Amino acid sequence: MTERSVLVVVFDGVQSLDVTGPLEVFAGAGKRPGAPFTYGIRTASLDGGPIRTSSGLTLVPDVGLGDLACAPHTLLVPGGEGTRRPDPGLIDWLRAYAPRAERLVSVCTGALLLAEAGLLDGHRVTTHWAVCDHLARGHPAVEVDPEPIFVRDGKLATSAGVTAGIDLALALVEEDLGRETALTVARHLVVFLRRPGNQAQFSAQLAAQTAQREPLREVQAWITEHPGDDLSVDTLAHRARLSPRQFARAFRAETGMTPGRYVDRVRLEHARRLLEDTGDGIEEISRACGYGTPEAMRRAFVKALGAAPAEYRRRFHAPVHRLHTTDR
Repeated sequence: MTERSVLVVVFDGVQSLDVTGPLEVFAGAGKRPGAPFTYGIRTASLDGGPIRTSSGLTLVPDVGLGDLACAPHTLLVPGGEGTRRPDPGLIDWLRAYAPRAERLVSVCTGALLLAEAGLLDGHRVTTHWAVCDHLARGHPAVEVDPEPIFVRDGKLATSAGVTAGIDLALALVEEDLGRETALTVARHLVVFLRRPGNQAQFSAQLAAQTAQREPLREVQAWITEHPGDDLSVDTLAHRARLSPRQFARAFRAETGMTPGRYVDRVRLEHARRLLEDTGDGIEEISRACGYGTPEAMRRAFVKALGAAPAEYRRRFHAPVHRLHTTDR
């Protein structure tokens, strides 16, 4: 069986989960019977010596970066506290050798190392939300998107903080070996194949463009502010002072999606936030978001996210007492 090489760069102060999360995904995918290839995974430090992670765990790499005979297929650069003051030798190595990899990946603040090496210029990237502004200010030639949990731009793939590296690795496995393999690995690791709602770092963005005409922009704003109201095409067309047919045609032309699809996205987004941030009941949320009944909301969640509202809340709900500690 052929092998596709994955090299994970490690250094003092690396975030251990940035290393082990993607590593477990690739390792699990390579064990699936019938796979056309396995992943040959190695870790490498600058000199080949042991390194200490930010949590105090000692990792013994397989090889030193200077001892590599050929470029890997996938080069993965994790993040962590060690990216704040990186070894200049590591930056020099990345600058010289990272472009030779067929696929260049960063997890969390690993993007800072790639940026320092000049490898992100002209690319759209993401990183941990807390350092997005820092990355954008320090490297104006890099297009930093603070919203997605991961971004693909040609051979470059960058992810947000920590566990987003697992999401990105699953997406790469799906690209390499198909959805079924990625789903099998996700089930084994007890994670979603695609994290619900993209779990965009803090505020999920709707995929639609902003309409050019003022009446349509006003309708978009109304939908967002009133997800529980009657948002039928007839009602929205009346607000835009257009016939239903004219409205539907113009809305799709200017936003890139139908009114119904836009409404579905807004309602799902609002329901996600209420499930994550409040203790409101499922029935109450379903009414507030325009679904009418819990069953209708359940169908919408399962279709879009692959998880029912109750399951979504169990995974992503922030306890109310933690959200409001300053009020006590």
